[in-house]
Amino acid sequence: MSALVLAIPSKGRLQEQASAYFADCGLAIETAGGSRGYAARIDAVPDVEVRLLSASDIARAIVEGDVHVGVTGEDVLREAAFGFDPPILVKALGFGRADLVVAAPMAWLDVETMADLADVCAEHRARTGKRLRVATKYIAQTRSFFEAHGIDDYRIVESLGATEGAPAAGAAEIIVDITTTGATLVANHLAPLADGLILKSQAHLAASRAASWGPPALAAFSRILDAIEARSRAKKLRLVRAMVNPERRAVVESALAALGCRPANAVDGAAAWWCPRDLAFQACAEIQQAGGSAGVFEADYVFERPNVAFDAFSASLNDA
Repeated sequence: MSALVLAIPSKGRLQEQASAYFADCGLAIETAGGSRGYAARIDAVPDVEVRLLSASDIARAIVEGDVHVGVTGEDVLREAAFGFDPPILVKALGFGRADLVVAAPMAWLDVETMADLADVCAEHRARTGKRLRVATKYIAQTRSFFEAHGIDDYRIVESLGATEGAPAAGAAEIIVDITTTGATLVANHLAPLADGLILKSQAHLAASRAASWGPPALAAFSRILDAIEARSRAKKLRLVRAMVNPERRAVVESALAALGCRPANAVDGAAAWWCPRDLAFQACAEIQQAGGSAGVFEADYVFERPNVAFDAFSASLNDA
């Protein structure tokens, strides 16, 4: 295994969003062998091997230690991790959002909650001698959730295709599946139960506990997280540079500290502060009231120490 192996989705919307996210952080991913290639690189961090895999394969590779880190949905990560050491969820990425839910036919007007479903399961078995069928790809999470609600009169039908079509096809009575807008459920005459939300999922940058984390891999991952965190800070902050009368400097510093601003390095005799983006104009108003002048600047990256994300990852890895 090279210094650091990073897996990202090989196709679809998740691949587009992951590539855009890394590019925005200055970590553009270049595919080897054209658009159909399954290996890539990050020129900004040469000691990284990038592999393009399916979302489910990424989850398995992280759990089994075949890659150090990867980008995939929390739903498939949790499913792959049952019975194994769970991966370290280093950072939620804000895309690939989906809810994992229990959904029943809309025609079941008296089934709105998991408690209602428990009654239906028991009645179905008493009437037919068979367990209610639940179609899903998320077998482990379904079993765990149903157990937590005291439901055991059911059996799982593993779904290999479009899960939401299982009830209409007569393959199952209810389903457990992911949904984004709910439109597909409605189109198949299904509705989530009121308390049937199993997981609010999104894409994560996740790290393996089973991979071999030598110093080169740790160093490369630190650089990646430095860039990601620096970009995240830059989006939240604005640099306010000001010329302030030295006699009023203490007043300005106090006012800006109350706004959550913190000193930055002075340039050419001008004082400077990093201020929350939404409060930058208010900071300038405080400077003006003290007789000073100010400018507001947007940064592409704000690199600082400590790197909270990397430190949290290191602590989790050492706890394993």
